[in-house]
This record gives sequence, structure tokens and C-alpha cells, in this order.
Amino acid sequence: MGKAKQVGWNNEVVSPVILVSGTQDFLASRFIRRHRDYRKSQNPQIEITRIDGSNYASGELLSLTAPSLFGEPRLVIIDAVERCTDALIEDGLDYLSDPTDETVVLFRHAGGVRGKKLLDALKNSDLVTEVACLELKKDAERLAFATAEFAAANKKITHAALRSLCEAFAEDLAELAAACEQLCQDVTTEITPEIVDKYYSGRVETSSYKVADAAIAGNAGLALTLLRHALSSGIDPVPMVHAIASKIRILAKLHNNKNVSAAQLGAPPWAVENARKDSATWTSDGLAAVVQELAVCDAAAKGAERDAGFALERLLLLIAAKGKTSA
Repeated sequence: MGKAKQVGWNNEVVSPVILVSGTQDFLASRFIRRHRDYRKSQNPQIEITRIDGSNYASGELLSLTAPSLFGEPRLVIIDAVERCTDALIEDGLDYLSDPTDETVVLFRHAGGVRGKKLLDALKNSDLVTEVACLELKKDAERLAFATAEFAAANKKITHAALRSLCEAFAEDLAELAAACEQLCQDVTTEITPEIVDKYYSGRVETSSYKVADAAIAGNAGLALTLLRHALSSGIDPVPMVHAIASKIRILAKLHNNKNVSAAQLGAPPWAVENARKDSATWTSDGLAAVVQELAVCDAAAKGAERDAGFALERLLLLIAAKGKTSA
């Protein structure tokens, strides 16, 4: 026994058993597709099988991985381990104790407590490499992801254009990746903010972060207009509240604190510098009032109130007023 080796989703993996863990489905799907293609490039004759853990029948894994006369390479991908049957837990534990040569078994577990016994066994085996596919929640993480996308395609993009693109697709990493790919394919020159606006002006104008920025700037009318456009274009209230909350958290951490750094906040320096200027115009009581209203709005977006849009409007008006309520 021992501990599984842990690597990021963008690493190459050579291991008899692979655990792809984490809630970020896009990154997990990308890793699995890339690993499958890598295995095929190494041996075009490889036998690849994909099964659904939620419908797994006893003996399937052992049948698919049983030693063969010619020892041909095989890749078995097991999806939805977080919804697996009891049979998969039992067979997975048996296989882990005696894996088959020339075979790679990949388990995809997207989080939750189901299959915990198998999950723990995988994480505590030195035969296993765990590929962590975690949500990219911080601005800096999304910027790094998009930067890598353009670097891989050998495309130049200005920092302002990159920032605008990431803000427009802050809620959906798959859409951000698709936008990066489209720009890489279509644009032959350096990608500028004007080009990003030309392709994705609707998304850029109605992104959650632009809604928050307008409110923080005190422009209540623009914030409400962008909010209505965003909601009508299909942006969900829950991630919108989270985006606004991330902006307010940075303001709160910077308020009366000159020593906190961009690295500590997990945000790019330009965002921290802008927030530092904004925080100087707030009072502690105003920030406290907005933080309390954020909690109310978050509950409303998750079903506590009938109209999440109204709760968001109320929150934006309070932010635009810097937390001050009329008497």
C-alpha cells in the first residue's frame, strides 16, 4: 500500500490505474480524451472500452481485464463512479489487489460520498495516479487557463483582451475554452480587446463581473441594465451571486489593510489595484451591510425567494450606495 501519486489535469500520466477526481467535468473530459488519444498513438491496436459505473454489473471489470493469450493492450474507462453500484465497489477493490499487465483502468469520480470505500482504496494505493480536476474559481486560475490555451496554439493575445474574454465566460470553463479555440482558428493577427468585443460583445457586456463592476463604481442604472440583459441571456443567478461575492470579498479584505498582496488574494495585480482604490471609499459598516445582503441574496438565488432577480437588484442598489440604506 501507500499513497497515490497526485498530478494536475494537464499532466501526462503513465500508470496501470488512474483516478480522475474532482467536480470540473470539462477538465476531466479533456484529460480522458487526451489520455485515450495518447494510448491509441502508442498502439493503434489497443482495445478501448467505456462503461457506466451507475449501471455496472458484477464481473464486468474482471471480464474486460482478464489476461489474454496475446497480451494485447487495453484501456477501460469507468464513468460515474460517484453513482456506482455495489458490484463495482467490490470488483474495483478486487482488481486493485491484482491488476492485469498491459491494461490501464481509469476511474472517473466526480465527487460525493457514494463509492467512498473504493475511492479511499484508490487514493491509498501506490499503483494509482490521481488526476485532480478542480473548479477554477479564482480569476488568476481562469486567466492562467486561457493563457495556456493561446500559448499552446502559438497565438498572441493582449492582456486586456485576455481579461475581457475571461470575464465574459467566467461561469463556464467549457465555453471559455471554446471561445479561445474559435479565436485561435479565426484570427491571424494579435488578438485585441476590439476583436474579443466583435466576437463576444453580448457576453462581454452582460457578464456577471461587469454587473458587479458597474455597481461597485456607483452606477446603479448601468448595473441594473446589465443584470437584466444577463438574466435574459440565460446566465444563472447562483454563479452571478458568487461572482459579485468574489468582488466584495476582495474589497472587504483590502479595506483598511495595506499589506495584503495579490498573491494572498488569488487575484491578478491589476484587479487588486482597482479594488484597493474602490475600498478606500467604503466604510466598515457599509461593507458589513453588503456582506449580510449577499447572504440573503445567495439564499434567494437558491430558492429561498420566488424572484431571485429582484433580490439581485436589491443587492446591486445597496452596493451602488456603498452599503448605505435610505432612512
